Amino acid sequence: MIIKAISENTEESRQDWLLWFFERMGKRNPNNEQYQFWQQGNHPIELWSNEVIDQKLDYIHNNPVTAGWVDKPEHYLYSSARDYAGDKGLIDILLI
Repeated sequence: MIIKAISENTEESRQDWLLWFFERMGKRNPNNEQYQFWQQGNHPIELWSNEVIDQKLDYIHNNPVTAGWVDKPEHYLYSSARDYAGDKGLIDILLI
């Protein structure tokens, strides 16, 4: 459980803040008893064409750039954007 892992990790400098934040979000949602870790909402989008697939893949790959974590999508260690840029990512993927 994520909450347990955070609670037991005394080396995590943001431990108190994370627990406070997850509890705060949990109290806002009547479907939760205590904590909320994942964002609520599920809005499936049909991937009906190659253009739509490319658009969604670009969106996912650019999230770390938008968040300010990296300058280019392929610089994010955990992204398949590395494979699409010609580098090798952490796991084997099939390019679309």
